[in-house]
Amino acid sequence: MNPNNTRTISKPLFPETSFQAPNKMGTFNKEKIIEILSDATKQNSIQTLRQKIYELSDQVAAFSADKMGVWNIGSNGDTVRLNQKYLMDDLKQIAESQTLERCKYYLKRLIKGISEHKTSRVNDINLNRWKEYPEIITDSLWILDKRDSSGVHTAGYWGNFIPQIPYQMIQRYTKRDEWVLDTFAGCGTTLIETQRLGRNGIGIELQGKVVETANSLINSEPNKYNTFNKAYQGDSAKIDYKSILKQHNIKTVQLLIMHPPYFDIIKFSDNPNDLSNAKTVDEFLSKMKNIVERATEFLEKGRYFVLVIGDKYSKGEWIPLGFLTMQEVLKTGFTLKSIIVKNFEDTSAKRNQKELWRYRAIVGGFYIFKHEYIFVFKKEAI
Repeated sequence: MNPNNTRTISKPLFPETSFQAPNKMGTFNKEKIIEILSDATKQNSIQTLRQKIYELSDQVAAFSADKMGVWNIGSNGDTVRLNQKYLMDDLKQIAESQTLERCKYYLKRLIKGISEHKTSRVNDINLNRWKEYPEIITDSLWILDKRDSSGVHTAGYWGNFIPQIPYQMIQRYTKRDEWVLDTFAGCGTTLIETQRLGRNGIGIELQGKVVETANSLINSEPNKYNTFNKAYQGDSAKIDYKSILKQHNIKTVQLLIMHPPYFDIIKFSDNPNDLSNAKTVDEFLSKMKNIVERATEFLEKGRYFVLVIGDKYSKGEWIPLGFLTMQEVLKTGFTLKSIIVKNFEDTSAKRNQKELWRYRAIVGGFYIFKHEYIFVFKKEAI
């Protein structure tokens, strides 16, 4: 970074008793790094300011981050999450600035990002270091190659949704230790993610055997945050939500997720209360509205409801099931915040039938839909 290749290494950021060799993970001393940055802001020469940044860069570059590319810096239990790439980018931006004024501007911004943890009401994202969350998707078009199969996640339950969806939504719309409700829990995809991310999760699932599978998977997933996550058997249109929440001394949840059957595309059971057994689209929509009204009563005001659903093609006609269901939700008073279109390449249903589906599309005059919708609604605070 220093064009003159001169390096004057300052006092290490690590006390000698906890010093670790290069390429080992460490925890930076928060006060020390802020002290160095603050001292740099007092320089009256751009050359001396840059020299201090070079010295700091040499030290932080000597230590590797964790597998996610993240450092923790802090002392006395006060830690800050710092992404390796973005911290080095910040230091590089400061050193390469052409004026002393601009150098100090970026320095003060970096100090603020380290010393102040600013979050919104609905998540734990540090807004002062928002660039350090590259894993969080903010675009409305998601192109995903394959499902996350890490840990206990399984694709064995036909029709379950990919773990990346609840992962993204939980990160965006909840804080650590808050509660998530999934009214179509299936084999527990959402609840596995809530457990991984340090949230509590309650799932409702109609089929008893599926509930057993879900809870078995959840119990097999490490629970390092010691949170509560469980699937309950019941009909989402009839179950006593209030009673379940009362068991955990809560009255509301902070995020609601629904991934219902896409009408009758997949028959999940012979139960007449199963949405996949609705006789008509209108009956499906009526039942869905009822479930939405019952469950959203227990969603905290000002929080978010995520609906994942796709369309249906039947008898030569495209049925816009996603948008029809969206309209039913809007009738209940929610505000629509986003419509995300998710395309997933590696689907078990069509994986080995690509050429057949292409032929059918050409003959039938339609386009093969590989996408589904993620509707994000907000429950107003008033």
